Amino acid sequence: MSSSATNTVSGEPNKLNAQYHSVKGTTVEAVGNLTGATSWQQSGKEEHAAGEAEYKAAQAKEYVEGAVDRVAGKTDAIVGAVTGDRQKEISGNIQHDKGQAQQEINKI
Repeated sequence: MSSSATNTVSGEPNKLNAQYHSVKGTTVEAVGNLTGATSWQQSGKEEHAAGEAEYKAAQAKEYVEGAVDRVAGKTDAIVGAVTGDRQKEISGNIQHDKGQAQQEINKI
């Protein structure tokens, strides 16, 4: 069981890892409830809470990354439009839209 709120491989919060620990913690707690094993109940609660915390951290991180993409994309789109660089304008708009979508998915 990991009580850390980050992925132990990369050191970064990870949604998939978080969901795994949240579900595993809930399962361990349920087994503890069924058997009366208080140590399992407690460790399950702790792992579930760590998984939930990691999920929220990953969600916030991805939201910020989306904001960065939006700003950088908008900047490129404007520079491309002003300089007549249609390719830069298009790629900037794509990056902006990608960032906006990432923020929508990760709203807290």
